Amino acid sequence: MTTDAVSPHGAPEPGASTDVRPLLRVEHLVKEFPIKRGVIFQHQIGAVHAVEDVSFDIGPGETLGLVGESGCGKSTTARLIARLLEPTSGSIEFDGVEISRASARAMRPVRRQVQMVFQDPYASLNPRHSVGQIIGAPFKIHGIEGDRKAMVQELMARVGLNPEHYNRYPHEFSGGQRQRIGVARALALRPKLIICDEPVSALDVSIQAQIVNLLEDLQDDFGLTYLFISHDLGVVRHVSDRVAVMYLGRLVEIGTSERIYESPRHPYTAALLSAVPKGHDERAGGVERIVLQGDVPSPVNPPPGCPFHPRCPKARLVSGSETVVPEQCRTEVPSLQPMGGGQETACWFPLQPGEKLQQAATA
Repeated sequence: MTTDAVSPHGAPEPGASTDVRPLLRVEHLVKEFPIKRGVIFQHQIGAVHAVEDVSFDIGPGETLGLVGESGCGKSTTARLIARLLEPTSGSIEFDGVEISRASARAMRPVRRQVQMVFQDPYASLNPRHSVGQIIGAPFKIHGIEGDRKAMVQELMARVGLNPEHYNRYPHEFSGGQRQRIGVARALALRPKLIICDEPVSALDVSIQAQIVNLLEDLQDDFGLTYLFISHDLGVVRHVSDRVAVMYLGRLVEIGTSERIYESPRHPYTAALLSAVPKGHDERAGGVERIVLQGDVPSPVNPPPGCPFHPRCPKARLVSGSETVVPEQCRTEVPSLQPMGGGQETACWFPLQPGEKLQQAATA
């Protein structure tokens, strides 16, 4: 492995020459949920297009932030990678091994290396199990020998919990403490990749910072790689080396955190960043707030062409009309194209450096 420069988290800096193999590589991932009706649901009448042709990779020690509106497919993507859901098509390669079609037996060693921290610290813990049982479950499932109580208590101390509370139950802990339990459980088998599915969205703001700092400390100590899913753009900027933006099941932009936040090239990314409160992040977006017109289209019947074109201010600006959208936007799906500096954007008319998205075009 050779690198010219690395980020604080251990991932290669943009532009650094490297032959490091990605820890995770996702290519053309698709997930459709069939819609059926009739006697015992025998007839399929359609499908929910939850994830459409998603491709990205994550390097060892890197944090990739995945952002987008609720329902855009972020959590489905996470569950596909962890093989909690079966993909419709596409490839998932973890540490050089193709796992998208792996059997349950073949997945067993992979599951030791890929763990998840879930969004809801209340629903993700079994209320009938003690903390010791919850954190110790991975040791039992994978046949890890040794003093399991000592190992669990060591993990509890590492995530900021009192080891003496080993026999307590989830209802005896606060929301932040419960999420620490979830982090300890994910860390038990010393995985390489942890998928954090909105791990702080259900917590108070003051507690969010504590959990984020804990995750960063653990990454430094254990060389962890994170897929960090969130709708909080301020948190994502703080923790991520690179950011991927998702809309209606597709990736519309991906790049380094700095380039995405300083110079978004996709109109949807610019609109998202414009909504970040300026007191939260003075540089986010760099424009006045853009209010997108209309609702997110249904994933059951997504629009043809660019999925964002029905709401896109830039498309109408290019056409010179507030009502007409260019035919290319309406009929052809754009693919991710390089914009320089490792940034890729899926847009027929991307924003140019320094160009601001115009609110007037959406009136």
